[in-house]
Amino acid sequence: MVPDERAYGAARWLAGRGIGEGSRVALDVPDVLPWFLGADLLGAASLVIEPSWTPTERAAVLADARPDLVVTAPAPAPAEPVEAAGDGETFFYLPTTSGSSGSPKVLVRTRDSWLRSFAALGPLPGPVLIPGPLSSSLFLFGALHGRWCGRSVITLPRWDAEAAARTEAATVHLVPAMLSTLLSVLERRGGSSGLRTVVCGGAHLGDEVRARFARVLPEAELIEYYGSAEHSLIAIRRGAGGLRPVPGVELDVRDGVLWVRSPLAYAGQLRDGDLRAAGDWSTVGDLVEFDASGALVVRGRAGATVSSGGRLVPAEEVEAVLRSAPGVVDVLVSGTPHPRLGELVTAVVEGPARLRELRAVARERIAPANRPRRWLLVKELPRTASGKPARALVAARLAEGTLPAEPLT
Repeated sequence: MVPDERAYGAARWLAGRGIGEGSRVALDVPDVLPWFLGADLLGAASLVIEPSWTPTERAAVLADARPDLVVTAPAPAPAEPVEAAGDGETFFYLPTTSGSSGSPKVLVRTRDSWLRSFAALGPLPGPVLIPGPLSSSLFLFGALHGRWCGRSVITLPRWDAEAAARTEAATVHLVPAMLSTLLSVLERRGGSSGLRTVVCGGAHLGDEVRARFARVLPEAELIEYYGSAEHSLIAIRRGAGGLRPVPGVELDVRDGVLWVRSPLAYAGQLRDGDLRAAGDWSTVGDLVEFDASGALVVRGRAGATVSSGGRLVPAEEVEAVLRSAPGVVDVLVSGTPHPRLGELVTAVVEGPARLRELRAVARERIAPANRPRRWLLVKELPRTASGKPARALVAARLAEGTLPAEPLT
């Protein structure tokens, strides 16, 4: 994974505390990369602690991962090279699910599963900007892919669109809400940008955002990918051709739900320290279909639906439409408990949007039964480490009546 002198220093520090091939370490440090690469040199697998986890979540994750060591030390000093241990099947990373739809799970990845994922994405120009914490597998993937490409990596501890626009990066990895705010900053600033490649994952990207991207960054390439913590890259879209499966990845649609068999997939899940191996085929419950051209169309997670009046409303499709409305920074669609309908379709909006304009977009582009019936405004949506809205948390707070929101006017 392209170590450096600080990674060698981390490896020597870890080895001095008994870490070796087959060990597990938990990294509770601000400077993740040298420790992660140092552990990998020894053939050890790393779990990156997410600072926003509640004490209960943290305890549950550590109980499942059972690390041999929790690292809280200062950044390692540079050192001479050490010989790398292990091979392509060595476990090197213990990602956790994002928590956007539930409690984190601890997964297990082999080196080859990510090296093949890097090759599927291909070489990209540098420097590479990673605008969020490496506790997110999306951002860690981008950082390690940049190192695999031989590029320098610029990191931001948290998303800041103004800071991102000021960097000299040629490539950036982000999610759709981040892309929208970055485009707003670039529109306001005017002038040229050094960005040549934007890699966008984590959620559906609407046609309006693609068109806006082409206007603001006409010289840049937009690469969209669909994947998961379990499967890495599943399908990639370059240009106007739609999402196409990554070579070697097999897809099967069963009752509308996508199942995947892939050499890029995870090895299994850790429960109470024990590995429960993944099956040959696996699913995260995404609803999909193929269009007439054979492109993959992702309708969203089966759990990301709102049951209203006997109808299942695909929340992510509604969100993709509403993100195109003026003033919307981001939006999450969930259900508010309702005595007659079961759930009331509720749009929770971040940004200076107006209800009249949102309703106009909904009338034009969303089927009547799928349109939000309740509109709420929040200062900021709760988010996961990767920057995606925290769907499960918002749903819970809506059910409890504790979401800090006010009616949108």
